[in-house]
Amino acid sequence: MRILITGGAGFVGSSLCLQLKQAYPTYEIFAFDNLKRRGAELNLTAFKELGIRFIHGDIRNAEDLAGIDGFNVMVEASAEPSVLAGLNTSPSYVINNNLNGSIHCFNECLKHQAKLIFLSTSRVYPIERIEHAAFIEEETRFSFAGHQHEPGISENGISEDLNLQGARSFYGTTKLCSELFLQEYAAFYGLSTAITRFGVIAGPRQMGKTDQGVVTLWMAKHFWKKSLKYIGYGGTGKQVRDILHINDLMELVDLQIHHTEKFAGKVYNAGGGLAHSASLQEMTAICQAITGNHVMIDAEPTNRPADLRSYITDNGKIQQNTGWTPKRSVQQVFEDVYRWIQENEKQLEPILKD
Repeated sequence: MRILITGGAGFVGSSLCLQLKQAYPTYEIFAFDNLKRRGAELNLTAFKELGIRFIHGDIRNAEDLAGIDGFNVMVEASAEPSVLAGLNTSPSYVINNNLNGSIHCFNECLKHQAKLIFLSTSRVYPIERIEHAAFIEEETRFSFAGHQHEPGISENGISEDLNLQGARSFYGTTKLCSELFLQEYAAFYGLSTAITRFGVIAGPRQMGKTDQGVVTLWMAKHFWKKSLKYIGYGGTGKQVRDILHINDLMELVDLQIHHTEKFAGKVYNAGGGLAHSASLQEMTAICQAITGNHVMIDAEPTNRPADLRSYITDNGKIQQNTGWTPKRSVQQVFEDVYRWIQENEKQLEPILKD
């Protein structure tokens, strides 16, 4: 088995490279990345130690991909992942990377008759439909009410039945367009595919920033005793996200690589779900308990563009059809990130501290 992982030096990509190689030592694993994101270069040493081949390239350049030897499976984990991408600047980069670059990947899979595991996003769902849902404001969080007027939304979160009509961000739109193209490739070219819409993914190796990687950001600020800010929705910190541990994602991708037929012709949501969700307030309490540190948290009541009061993944469909379900708790995610920062403090301090 020869597996090519695009975005292979990023958080998700590097984790998949390392865990797949450890689980299947005889497999050849290739990590393809442009090293644009700060901190990605730190993964190259671990790749070398395990015999993972690193290829420096950019999916926006079809020629970079064309020079790769044959492979059986591609995991398309490359992306400009920020929901703010293109909102305050030109959308050219996010479009070129997430749409045009993905199509280059699809074409390479056709050429090599390889399977394609496509990592999409929950951000394909329109903002206004989620924001107009019925919510309950509780002491530490916003929760979806039991009765909803919009099909695809329930107290368990967002399902695949939610209407896709509406604006969602350039990031979400490029990923949705890639999904649609991929379905054409599957229908007319016979490309074997698995498409999954992931929510917030977290764990060690993630270089967290304000617009992407909130778990690492929150833990890093507590670790180094730096200030934070609750932004939007009155500055109360009640916004909620479900959190998927990177190891739970790994188990799903492993299943998709080896049993791609189970996912043919379908698109699934996959996330932490209601049981593995937390508000910013709740994340603060977890970080305080783990680190013993309390940090100053300012309040900015004005909402950021494209933000959501709450996003919870309804995993009902994928659990029923494939048996996959997330196992790791929010507490475990934060504990694992804390240990990773603690063990790699000198390397990570210039990247995560400020």
